[in-house]
Amino acid sequence: MNHWNNFIAGKWCDSETHLDVIDPSTGKAFATIACASLDDVNKALDSARDCADSNELTREHPSQRVKLMLRIAENIRELAEEGKNLLAKENGKSLSDSRDEFLTAARYFEYYAGMADKIEGKSIPLGDDYMDFTLYEPVGVSVQIVPWNFPFDICARSLAPALAAGNAVIIKSPEITPLAITLMATACQKAGLTDKALSILCGSGSIIGDALVSSPKVDQITFTGSVPTGQQILKSAAINATPCVMELGGKSAAILFDDADINQFLSSVAFGIFFNAGQVCSAMSRILVHRSIYHEVISAVEQLAKQVLTGSHSEVELTPVISEKQLSQIQQKCDTAIEEGATLIAGGKVLPDREGYFFEPTIFADVTPEMDLFLHEVFGPVVAITSFDTEEEAYQLANATQFGLVSGVFTRDLSRALRASRALKSGQIFVNEWFAGGIETPFGGVKLSGFGREKGQEALYSYVNTKNIAIKVSKD
Repeated sequence: MNHWNNFIAGKWCDSETHLDVIDPSTGKAFATIACASLDDVNKALDSARDCADSNELTREHPSQRVKLMLRIAENIRELAEEGKNLLAKENGKSLSDSRDEFLTAARYFEYYAGMADKIEGKSIPLGDDYMDFTLYEPVGVSVQIVPWNFPFDICARSLAPALAAGNAVIIKSPEITPLAITLMATACQKAGLTDKALSILCGSGSIIGDALVSSPKVDQITFTGSVPTGQQILKSAAINATPCVMELGGKSAAILFDDADINQFLSSVAFGIFFNAGQVCSAMSRILVHRSIYHEVISAVEQLAKQVLTGSHSEVELTPVISEKQLSQIQQKCDTAIEEGATLIAGGKVLPDREGYFFEPTIFADVTPEMDLFLHEVFGPVVAITSFDTEEEAYQLANATQFGLVSGVFTRDLSRALRASRALKSGQIFVNEWFAGGIETPFGGVKLSGFGREKGQEALYSYVNTKNIAIKVSKD
């Protein structure tokens, strides 16, 4: 089997222990990667701290950082063909989706390259007796814990603004999809990023992850993942009052009003819940349908589910879930939904006679607000459908979970769409298209979905501190 190493301050480092990497489409190991030790963590922390304290990324004119970021983007594009095969193998994605992930990552670096020389303070008028102004300074050392579902994309999403602002970064890669991320180090090193500014470590979250987030050498933490893990990180971060950006998942609802374009909606369903086998924090995991079109929509979504092409690596609509553990958890959620009285319309079980971790595209109807399937994330290709009678009821149902990452509204009535956008308690609202928006639009949640924003210009300000300078002006 092929073997990969960790990247620590410009050097590729092996370790005494290794982790197997499994192909979800077969359930078999195809590679190994070095499992980082606490000694590796300390080396990465010391290097990052030295880089931050010596201002290695901010000593030169910001235009040099712009050029660096653009070179990284170019290198990522050049690695996309190699990277797509690696990402598809470790994650079960299709080759086209894997390639798109690399191209999206390149776009993050291009976008934040355009901001690297525009991080500007402002003057504050205090009268003739004072001159007052602000500076934005890099926070220092950013630890970024990347999830397994979009490892290369999400790595770039936080790494690019952090480097644009002049920070040193340590990335904790996911144990089950750690390989493609190593190409990020290749792209950065080839572009000329100073060695101490980046380390990428793979290893146990309970060991090296805990050591990173509890270290007093760390100035900022970005985490994408589960609520329990995020809560544990916040407890560790609180010891040193380390600021965090938290993206903790969701149970997002799409509201379908009786005047909506059904065909347009069905296109969003296909992408919203079946893309990446539903393993998307902002997936369309709930559909709230006006009662007058309830049965029509159920029938249409059922037909959609039955036509979904399942497979891996090739051009398919439903790929395998990430692991046997995830497959078991999805099955358990579906069994619980049936026990609680939800109506199974399609799917509901592991695909038979298939290698790997494939779950059927699954539709449940008659899901009520007290059911587990209504309230809690499945992280699989499973959607829950619920009816409503009034606009106000739709908003109450959409908001009736502990999550608030995204919400969607499908209607031809612009005033209703605007009312919904105000009423829904989510960080992002999609109108007439699920996943509308892009790299330029801020992303993040409220409630248990977390806090802080990634993407867009707002993300940059998670990686800087504001310093105010007030000068008493002499009258002499």
